[in-house]
Order: sequence, then structure tokens, then C-alpha cells
Amino acid sequence: MTKIYVLDTNVLLQDPYAIFSFQDNEVVIPAVVLEEVDSKKRYMDEIGRNARQVSRIIDGLRETGKLHEKIHLENGGTLRIELNHRSFHQLQEVFVEKTNDNRILAVAKNLSLEEQTKEVGRPVILVSKDALVRVKADAIGLTSEDFLSDRVVEMDGLYTGFEEIYVDAETLNRFYVNGELALSEIPGYKLYSNQFVILKDSLGSSSSAIGMVDKKKTKMKKLVFDHEGKQIWGIRARNVQQIMALELLLRDDIPLVTLTGRAGTGKTLLTLATGLFQTEDLGEYKKLFVARPIVPVGKDLGFLPGEKQEKLRPWMQPIFDNLEFLFNTKKPGELDAILAGMGSIEVEALTYIRGRSIPEQFIIIDEAQNLTKHEVKTILTRVGERSKIVLMGDPDQIDHPYLDAYNNGLTYVVEKFKGQQIAGHVKLIKGERSALAQLAADLLK
Repeated sequence: MTKIYVLDTNVLLQDPYAIFSFQDNEVVIPAVVLEEVDSKKRYMDEIGRNARQVSRIIDGLRETGKLHEKIHLENGGTLRIELNHRSFHQLQEVFVEKTNDNRILAVAKNLSLEEQTKEVGRPVILVSKDALVRVKADAIGLTSEDFLSDRVVEMDGLYTGFEEIYVDAETLNRFYVNGELALSEIPGYKLYSNQFVILKDSLGSSSSAIGMVDKKKTKMKKLVFDHEGKQIWGIRARNVQQIMALELLLRDDIPLVTLTGRAGTGKTLLTLATGLFQTEDLGEYKKLFVARPIVPVGKDLGFLPGEKQEKLRPWMQPIFDNLEFLFNTKKPGELDAILAGMGSIEVEALTYIRGRSIPEQFIIIDEAQNLTKHEVKTILTRVGERSKIVLMGDPDQIDHPYLDAYNNGLTYVVEKFKGQQIAGHVKLIKGERSALAQLAADLLK
């Protein structure tokens, strides 16, 4: 039996192609949704872009028939703009105010009641990214669902970039002696190119080893760099995941690196240190380019006074905090003087990256979990020849209203580039900021 899916505005603003995600079922867009989309199309951000794209898609479908009747889609389903069923009679005693959310609920509820009067009525399902709208729907006896088609990975399926494998002592010793191990000797695991493997003794001894799967996925080999006790700009790896991160950051044959992990795991500090090392000390890149999306946490501060750099400073302060630590600055303004004198470090907001080409640079994108799929594609297509780009962030700390841990741009890149020969990923687990920060991350979930 086919179903009727009523779409909330936030579904279309999150994914303009959502109307094609419901197979052979009927998709209904209430008229109030079009009004909300229309009110967003002048925004100069991702929401505005999606609103304009929705408008173009629906306008293109208009050529195939009358939208208020029924239009057949290529996937076998149908689309209809619902102009009727707007009566608020069924909801007026429950939800007094005629807000746009309540109007969408009224359309879905009236359609559901109409279907129940038929001999073979179809189920009506409201699809919304808004949890409270789904709660309201449940309160009035209406079936509702979250829109999950935009998720790149299912729950608890995020790629970590490493695998722990227990082997016998003989196999572990053979890896130590030869520096490599054929993957055929550790069957039963699906491993990817550039994935790390932690070999552990199956008998429970403390013996272990770290290796990395080669690009052809035939062997795991010892790491290229010796990270034991090695310092880079005063920074050294404090745990096994940080060793993995340093390996990826220092490898010039892996131009795309993604790092995930909670606050305090060392993502930004390690990346800045290796970026400075390769740019300033080794001269492998002409410039260190650091950027992050401008997404406020809490209430927006509004317009800020001053020139562009003065406006950007509050948003980019976490980057400057790490640079102050690496340069060991003590006095106010000392870091600015150092950066001005060097000229090879550029700290910028992602707002200004469109249209640029960035060759021969070490590119760092912080807080990448607040990027949409489209935004992260725009960034990666800016990367020029002989550049290396690092995307990092915490997928569990999303400040964007329409993103979550499973559909944001960072997760999207991690999953799509999983196993690609030019890409590597690792999830940092252990916090190294302070005992307090680690305890807070563990307790305050």
C-alpha cells in the first residue's frame, strides 16, 4: 500500500531534492511550506541557496502538469501542492495559535482523517526535522518521522579510521621483524586503504603494534615516521590516536585528512603544529591557510565594529589561542606582530573562500561539522595542486540548525572518502587538555 508523506519546510531547506526520496508514494507539500520557503530565498547562506533550489525544482515540475492536482515523478511517486485541508477545526482546542507549524500539522491531520473515511485509506505521515513538531503530531494521533535520507551513515556506524585486532604472539612478532604483514594473515576484517590497525596479543600480554593498511589493501605496514618522543614545534603525541593523527598530517602522499574527536583531544593543536613545521621549517608549502565557519554558539552577537580582521577576531579566537601557545607569546599584540612579520600564515573565515583557488598551501578547516554537504564540496573543489587540506571537528557538537552528527559535511567527507588512496581519517578519543576538561566531556553528555 502506498503512503502519503506531508513534508515540513525544514526538510526541503535541508535537502532540496527530498521530494524524490519517497519512492512510489505520494508527496504532499502544504501551501504554507511554499510561503516559508519563499521567505528564505533571499538569505545569502546555505538555507537561502536551498530555498532557491527548491523553487527551481518545483517550477521545473510545473511544466509537466498542474501542481495542485498531481504530478508524476521519475521515481514512480507523485507530488502535490496541497491548497485545501487547511481547516483548523481539529486542532483549535489543542493548539490555539495558528502558527506555520500548526498549519502544517492541520493539513496532515485533515488528510489523515479523510483517508480514514475511505474503504482503503492510505497512511498519512508527517516528515519533519523538528523534534517538537513530531511531538505535537504524536499528541494529536498523527504518525510522524524524521527525514533520514540525508544521513550518510547509520547510528553508531561512524568510521573511526582504526581497527583493533587480536593476534597470536607469533604473528605480532613477525610484524615487528618484517615491518609488514599480509592482510591475508588477519582474515575476517574489512579494512580500508590508509586505515590504521592496532595489533594486540590475544593472550592478554601488553605487547602491541601500530600499522597502516597500504593503498592497495594487500598489506599493513609500519608507520613511515618514528613518533616515539619526537616533538614538532614543542608538541608530541600523548596517545595512540594522536600518533595516528601525526602520521596522516605529516604524510605528503595523503592530501586529504579528516580528524574527529571531542573538545580537548588535540585536533587543532596537532594540526597547527604540523602545518607550521611543514610550511615554515621544511618549506613544503608556501602558506598555512586556516579557516572556520562562522556559526555562533548561543545568541548571535550581531554586527561587530571595525575592519574585517577586527570583526573576524572573536570568531577565529580559538585558532589564535592555539597559535599563542605554539609561539609561546606572553604580551598582548605579540602574536599579531609575529604573524604580520611571517606573512605565510593566513587566518580567514570560510565566507570568503568561494571562487578562490588554493595551490601549494597547507589548509586547515576547523569546526567542519558545522558545514553542509554543499559547503564542504565547495571547499574541497578549491584545493589546488600540491596542497594538503585537513578537515576537523566534533560531529556531536553541531551548532547548525539543520545538521546532526550523521548528515553534516565532515561526516559526509569521512564516509565518502573512506578507503580512498589520497585520504586518511582518525577519531581522537582521549582528551589531553586537562583532567577537568576530560571529566566534563565524560559526565556532561
